[in-house]
Amino acid sequence: MITLNELGFIRAGVAVPKLQVADPTFNCRQILDLSFKAASQKVNVLLFPELSITGYSSGDLFHQRLLLEAAEKELTELLQGTKSLEMVIAAGMPVRADNQLFNCAVVFFKGRILGIVPKTFIPNYNEFYEKRWFSSSIHRISDKISLCGQEVPFCENLLFKDAGSELVIGVEICEDLWVPIPPSSNHTLYGANLLLNLSASNEVVGKAAYRKSLVAGQSAKCIAAYLYASSGSSESTTDLVFGGHAIIAENGTLLQEDRMSLQETLLIQDIDIERLMNDRRKINSFMGNVERHDYQTVIFQLHHAAADLEAENETTDFRRKVDPKPFVPSEKQTREQSCSDIFTIQATGLAQRLNKTGIKKAVLGISGGLDSTLALLVTYHAYKQLQRPAKDIIGVTMPGFGTSNRTYANAASLMQALGITTKDISIRDACIQHMEDIGHDPNEKDSTYENLQARERTQILMDIANQEAGLVVGTGDLSELALGWCTYNGDHMSMYGVNASIPKTLVKYLVAWFAESAEPNIKKVLEDILNTPISPELLPLDEAGNIQQMTEKAIGSYDLHDFFLYYVLRFGFSPAKIIFLAEHAFEDSDRQTIINQLRVFYKRFFTQQFKRSCMPDGVKVGSVSLSPRGDWRMPSDASYELWLSELERMV
Repeated sequence: MITLNELGFIRAGVAVPKLQVADPTFNCRQILDLSFKAASQKVNVLLFPELSITGYSSGDLFHQRLLLEAAEKELTELLQGTKSLEMVIAAGMPVRADNQLFNCAVVFFKGRILGIVPKTFIPNYNEFYEKRWFSSSIHRISDKISLCGQEVPFCENLLFKDAGSELVIGVEICEDLWVPIPPSSNHTLYGANLLLNLSASNEVVGKAAYRKSLVAGQSAKCIAAYLYASSGSSESTTDLVFGGHAIIAENGTLLQEDRMSLQETLLIQDIDIERLMNDRRKINSFMGNVERHDYQTVIFQLHHAAADLEAENETTDFRRKVDPKPFVPSEKQTREQSCSDIFTIQATGLAQRLNKTGIKKAVLGISGGLDSTLALLVTYHAYKQLQRPAKDIIGVTMPGFGTSNRTYANAASLMQALGITTKDISIRDACIQHMEDIGHDPNEKDSTYENLQARERTQILMDIANQEAGLVVGTGDLSELALGWCTYNGDHMSMYGVNASIPKTLVKYLVAWFAESAEPNIKKVLEDILNTPISPELLPLDEAGNIQQMTEKAIGSYDLHDFFLYYVLRFGFSPAKIIFLAEHAFEDSDRQTIINQLRVFYKRFFTQQFKRSCMPDGVKVGSVSLSPRGDWRMPSDASYELWLSELERMV
């Protein structure tokens, strides 16, 4: 069995209990109940709000010895009650030390207090007057104190590390997050990747949105997961209402939240620690401003529950949404904005290349397929940016042995609708002559038969560009580059590739986005192009004149290939983890199908690097790119055996 931990995940929970102010017995019972509920769902780390054992709104009762002693007594019972749980728990309570009272997070695991983290920034403005009761951590003297009969670390610079994984926990309390340099910023520089914030943040108009942006922003700056638990509505409402805002964020993305519930809250998510650590290692400026702090790391050992990865047709209880199209935003408004931004970046890149070279004409091969359609639309937009006439764009149709009436007609209709200059040059006779010249049997429909057509088209485009003093705009996309699904020195080559970092799944959405606001005649053509099967059209049509060479029948679904591409390049995930994620993203695909296609991906990705090593210039638009001058530098003769060996173990 493979554990979620072995795949780099930690299951984290945020709990907001119902409580009674100044009643530690009741409150610890609620904490215990929620802890067992979380444990039943295999939570590894559980967070409770600030001062959750006494209630945040106890006021001057914090000076009552009886309340402080009751809090410690009930914590002792809580430690005993959670001794059997395989879970790190952080709860808030007042702690006496060094002749002072501190607002603390007590972090415990299997009956043992791992450490006590006192609050550093004590708010004393507007509705807050915590300095009336609590001291800042900067005034502590002791590094260790006795609590519940245990000698435990007592420090604001405490980290908690799992011996069996990369998990490192850092803790801060409420106001600590709201200052210019939160303690969590230093925690992360010293290794923390899961940040816990025990909070008591009251509700006023507009504060929830600001609070949420703080949490998400800090998780992004720290390249960390951030758990936030604020006191709930059962706090005193003498002057304030607390909304029980519970948030789980990861590297700038809000995974889950809940607020203003009159019931207890328990949020659970699987945090991808491996993903966070991969980003940190890649972004070498992350450790650029480390200052010296005295940090202490406390070690604990989680025993992680196994996931049913190796049992056919079984699904794992996985608490994380996996998007089957990671390159395409799922939310419509975000997707439309992304499409607009991407389209503008593509067009601006081409416009600047034309402007700086002084080239007036752009030359494109237009097939009636998705890629050349997007390249043409981008080029058209670039010329609008430059305030140049569309007639300076030369679109060339080059029908061959596999060109269908449908794609040919769509190419011609689109060029006519855009008002560009058109040329129509058949490659059939030239290819037949070329096959005769090299002694190739035209009935042998092999790679030579296919590739000579692609190279003939490229030769035509290059020569027209010479005639017109123009620039050949490449149409190939990121997915084709990753798989090497292009002819070396054929469609692989151009003078500037506008689609070089656009995966096939995103190409569809970009064309569809453009179609939505296009004139009716253009929209009609684009919609038919979107519904046309993906094909290089290099093999002859069937007897009915239909396309019979389907790319996705040959190499597999582009949805899956783009999914693999994203997780291999963006995060460097292993085959086992990618299979696991794919099974959750593509519920209609069985494991064997996923494994078979991933095998194709790895083989093609490794063996086709030589094409990427000499690819033309092309602008980067997203987080994944294969430019050998930028994001991806890989030897052309690297071995794929290590990846295939792990893949075979999953069969």
